[in-house]
Amino acid sequence: MFTKKIPTRKCIGCYKSFPKRELTRIVRTPSGEVMVDLTGKANGRGAYICSLKCFEIIIKKKKLGNALKVDLDEKTIENLSDKLLRIFKKEE
Repeated sequence: MFTKKIPTRKCIGCYKSFPKRELTRIVRTPSGEVMVDLTGKANGRGAYICSLKCFEIIIKKKKLGNALKVDLDEKTIENLSDKLLRIFKKEE
């Protein structure tokens, strides 16, 4: 029997591997906008996180800016935080 391969990605906060569908993707679009990618298919450079706790870690240690190769301002971080808070609260 043929089994379908499940793609995995690594959370940049805790470095654990998860199936791609279980993670939330943050993407820097070609135009430079940083946003949460709910579809997982948006064009641009992406980084994956597994929880709100990992988001706090990557912001504190500036890992998100390094992963996306962009400087993040406070407004962008605040917008991401609000959107991710709504997403993770919905999952619980």
